[in-house]
Amino acid sequence: MNFNKIFSAVALAAAGAAAVSCEDSLTAGGSLVADDTAIIRDSMFTVAGLPDANPSVRSRTVLQLLGRIDAKGYGVFSSDIVCQYMPASEIDTLGVKREYIDSVKLVLSVYKDGFAGDSVVPMGLSVHYLNKQLPTTLDSDFDPKGYYDETPVGSTSYSGLMDGYQFVGTDTEGSMYKNIYVNLPLELGRNLYDQFISSPQTFSNPQAFAKWFPGLYITNTFGSGRVTRISNNSILVYYRSVHNIGTTEEPRDTVLQHVGSYMGVTPEVYTNNNITYTMAPDLKQMAEAGEPILVAPVGYDVEFKFPAREILKRYQETAGSLALVNSLTFSLPVEEIENDYGLTPPPYVLMVKKSKKDEFFSKMQVNDNINSFYASYNATTKKYTFSSMLNYINEIIKKGSVEPDDEEFVICPVLVSYFPANSSSSYYSYYYGYNTTSQTVSSITPYVTEPVMGKLDFENAKIQFSFSKQTL
Repeated sequence: MNFNKIFSAVALAAAGAAAVSCEDSLTAGGSLVADDTAIIRDSMFTVAGLPDANPSVRSRTVLQLLGRIDAKGYGVFSSDIVCQYMPASEIDTLGVKREYIDSVKLVLSVYKDGFAGDSVVPMGLSVHYLNKQLPTTLDSDFDPKGYYDETPVGSTSYSGLMDGYQFVGTDTEGSMYKNIYVNLPLELGRNLYDQFISSPQTFSNPQAFAKWFPGLYITNTFGSGRVTRISNNSILVYYRSVHNIGTTEEPRDTVLQHVGSYMGVTPEVYTNNNITYTMAPDLKQMAEAGEPILVAPVGYDVEFKFPAREILKRYQETAGSLALVNSLTFSLPVEEIENDYGLTPPPYVLMVKKSKKDEFFSKMQVNDNINSFYASYNATTKKYTFSSMLNYINEIIKKGSVEPDDEEFVICPVLVSYFPANSSSSYYSYYYGYNTTSQTVSSITPYVTEPVMGKLDFENAKIQFSFSKQTL
């Protein structure tokens, strides 16, 4: 008997079958064998979840959070930044002298609506030199004290407003952003020039550069009511070059003005959001009562038991000798938690086996749809839907048994980023994960983009499992 043909017939019959609530039978007309094919659908599975405290996350990311909010219903959240820099491989020395370095500026780019909180409230920041290299392992609860000089080398004030702001621009995809400029010591630019002349190998890689320039500490100095997402962090050097364009008989010079981006934060260097969070009493009471709340960047994940054992039992009791699994999906509603800053549920969540969560983030993995899955928040239906669980259940059916590890999962807020669909895709859409033109996942990282929270509604969750069986 040709089993491939039988399964082909089953698949064709499954594709044309109407949805049924429990179990329907139909005859596979026109199939290669005149046998009955049944489409089995089951959604009678239940699941429940509990909050799982998550006081810190691995927050290494190019997205930097700066500021402080005190949100009713959420709590007090603040974040500052430590960062290394990727150096430029070359520094312009043609017609340039040390004294031609005119100024140095730190540039922090913020996209429109790139904040949580109030756009109007004025905020202040200060910049400090790091005085030693950052540790190779950084978490959100990292204390930068002792790693930076307490005397600031620059400061400024800023708001979240875009309209009428002089440093507003648009990227290649038309997304609006603005730059926050901070004047840094002129000596920094001149020392960069000297170092490149005397030791160009310092600029060969970020590790060598960090030994010479450990980086910056950027912190909030005044203001409360906004946490700003910084999407680009770079250091610009303004300088001039002098070139002789005359002749021997009539020498004359021309002076050209330049701007060089000599350092920038990239995924290859260490960057960390140093987060402190005091949870609102009402939110803490919800967690202590066992309500399945998600709170991020730090706060609570949710752990739960997925009913793989029940699904396998249902399959083994019903499938018979010839069957083909069609789908397994998990739809999970989420409720917004009342607050006065409009904080919403996270845009993405990761469902990962509890035993593999630490490994997932430490090894910077992406979903394999066997041990880990991700879902995006649908603001219309107010649900997360994990629709790619077919490989997971097929692995269990193949084993014929369920281990505790197969059922114990954690749901945690994450940022999902995609590879650019084309060369014009912007830095913004790549690192913020909002690029809808590409579905190739490049990274899944802990959600440190802004404060978010929501309550998962397991009572109304729906697990849908379907398979086709052939009766000979």
